[in-house]
Order: sequence, then C-alpha cells, then structure tokens
Amino acid sequence: MINRLNIENFLEEIKNIVDLELLLKPSDQKRFSKDFFDYSPILREELAECCADLVVKPLSVHAVLSVAFICQKHQVPLTIRGAGTGNYGQCVPIKGGVVMIMTSLTKIRNFDPDTCAVTVEAGCLLGELNKYLLANGRQLRLLPSTWRTASIAGFVAGGSGGIGSVRWGFLRDPGHLLGLEVVTLEESPRKIQLDARSAEALNHAYGTNGIITALTLSTCEAVDWHEVAIDCDDFFEAIEIFQSCMKAAVDLFLCSFLENKIVECLPSWSGNFRGKHRLLLLVAPDGVSTLERISKRNGVDFCHLGPEDKQGGNGFRELSWNHTTLHMRSMDPKWTYLQLLLPQPEANAINLINRKWGDNILWHFEAVRQQGSQRMAALPLVQWEGRKNLEMLMSDFKNVGAILFNPHVITVEDGGLGVIDSDQVQAKREYDPKGILNPGKLKGWS
Repeated sequence: MINRLNIENFLEEIKNIVDLELLLKPSDQKRFSKDFFDYSPILREELAECCADLVVKPLSVHAVLSVAFICQKHQVPLTIRGAGTGNYGQCVPIKGGVVMIMTSLTKIRNFDPDTCAVTVEAGCLLGELNKYLLANGRQLRLLPSTWRTASIAGFVAGGSGGIGSVRWGFLRDPGHLLGLEVVTLEESPRKIQLDARSAEALNHAYGTNGIITALTLSTCEAVDWHEVAIDCDDFFEAIEIFQSCMKAAVDLFLCSFLENKIVECLPSWSGNFRGKHRLLLLVAPDGVSTLERISKRNGVDFCHLGPEDKQGGNGFRELSWNHTTLHMRSMDPKWTYLQLLLPQPEANAINLINRKWGDNILWHFEAVRQQGSQRMAALPLVQWEGRKNLEMLMSDFKNVGAILFNPHVITVEDGGLGVIDSDQVQAKREYDPKGILNPGKLKGWS
C-alpha cells in the first residue's frame, strides 16, 4: 500500500514518466485488480477487497524501468499484470500499491530462421503471436484455452500447460523457455538478459521475482489440426479409448475427456448432445484414420469435423482445459474445480472417489506428457458445498494417491507441488531484495 504521507511525492514522480499511461478512475483500479479467481469460492472471499492504489500502463521498456525505480525508492508494492485471464489471483495486488499492465509491450522483436525461436515482448497476445508464427510455417507449442486473449508473459509467469501438453508436456519442462529480458527491483533497477537456465526461476513464479519485458521461446512446425469427436455410452470404456488415443502413434495437439453431464452443459455450437461421454481431439491429418479405427474397434461413435477453424472462436480449444470450467459455471456458478494427477491405474481411484462423492463430482480429463510418459491430468468439476466439504474431497484425493495442484490458494508453492523452489526464492533475493514485487504470493520468501 502507498504510504499516505508520501503519496503526493510518489504520484508527482510517476506522472513525470515518459511513455506511461495512468489509469486513475476507481473503476479501473477495481477492474485491473482482479482476474478470474472467482472460479474459486475460497479465493472469491479472500481476494474480494484487494485493490490497487494506482494502475499504470507502460508504453516502453524504459517506462517499466522508471516505474520500478520509483516504486523501489518509495517501497511501494508493485504487481505485474498481463491480460488478466488467470484463475488463481496471480495478478491480484493483495497489499495494494501499483498494478502495472504490460499489454502495450507487444513487439515481435525477432524470428530466428535457423532455430525458429521467437523473441517477443511481454504483452503480446498469444493469438497474435501464433498468427505471426503460422505465416512463417510455425506455431506455439503450448497454449491456454484462453489463447486468443492471454498475453505471452502472463502465460509463462502464471500458467503451467494446456493445449499442446499432450505432445509437449509443461511450460517448465526444459526446452520451451529459452531466455528472458527482465527488469529488476534493486536500488538501481537494471534491464538484464537471462539465458534458459537462469530464466527457469522466473517461469511460473507469478511475477514475484522479476518483471518480464521480453521472452525467447521455442516453436514447432505448424500443423493443420483436424477436429475429431468420439462419443461413448460407457464411462470406463470411454476412459480406455481416451488412453488408447493418447498413446497411439499419431500426432495430437489436444485430447480431452468430458463426462456426459458436462457435455450436456456445453454451448449449442459444440454439437448435438446424445447422453454420451465425449472425447475431443485435435489430430494431424494423417492420424484421423487411426482414431477412426480405434473407435470402430470399440463400436463407438466417431465424427471427423475436418480442419479446425482458428478464426471463428468456437472450436475444440474453447471446450477444453479451464474453458470447460467456464462453460459449467455459466450454467451454474456453484460449480468449481480441482487439478490433479491420479495414480495409475486411474480407474481404481475414480471408483473410490465416485462411491463417496457421486454426482457432486463430474470428470474432466486432459491428456498430458509428464516426465516423458503419457498421463491423464484430471480437472474434475466439483459442486461447491462449503470449504469443509472441499477440504474433505481434497483429502480423499490425497488418500487415494493423487497429486493435487490446488487452485484455491494464492501462493506459487501451494498451487503447485507444495514445495519451496529455492531457485525462485534466490532469484527474488537477487532481483527484488526488498520483496516489493507481488508480495504475499511466494511462500518461500514469506
């Protein structure tokens, strides 16, 4: 929070920064102090009153350096924000101060024709970046379901995986992030270049240990992905087919499983609901026939919709990952969700959970590559019946051997594997020694 004794001096200095927009309306302060944390009833209650004292938007990296200098000088908390599409309160200023919106830093600085790596500024939207790459025969390896509106630095700082994880794993896997340009919060802020190894500590750190101003990322060859839907009557047969598809020798970009009661709540444009469980797949053209053969072998419904329409906004990407939760909540806001990896074989754990929780939980799976192996990531929909019930459910999942990634907490560690990453803490000690950046989100620092 800005010290009221110094607020006039602070504002005067901020107003003199070249290439900086100030958003002074109370409505702007409220709007840019929130993301989609209301997916969680717990975070909705905890973060409802959090609000910035000031919102700024730099138009150049030089302006970012100037904001960093003044915030450090006056010891004012500084929270970095992209497009605000996150779900865990990553960009919510829980101690007030300044929110800095990075979405005007959008330049694509370089595309290396030899390595096909791309260097881009922090605020560039993933949709725009991917459009640029497609024109060069390339595409991004990983995307969130909010890929049309999310910013690239917001995804790297706040996300973990998504569309493409079936093929490429997770953002923190070596090989995705090749380098960062970062502004520090030292007494004299610096703009520094981090190589792939040094950049790892800022990957999925919620912007707590450095201000990302540009990123260098790997890309992959562009594929004309085709949409395939497979409908199944039997739940566990659908899971077996899901696993067969994700392990088949085909090139997949998405492989989602939705229980029939979820399919019933999807938008009308998603296709006819026939009371069946549904698999949604994005597959390379030469893999369509293999998926059809798997379907016919099991006697289930197969539908090839052809190449996806990336311009329309009503494709399988918008039915997967956290968009599934979005659609369910639009029907009934009492639905929330969890994120976890079930122990293998998954059917045993599913049966144990279903016996106790019944219709209070609906199953949503995404195929992912985890440490080189194909796994089923679970994002089950959960009917909200109070904090105690949710904690009991999470305890039951842990008791059956699941690894939980809790979306109802605000710290980097508790939302991940629950352990402190010493590299993240060391980076904060080095680049933000007074702990000004997004305070309260890095448990290891606290």
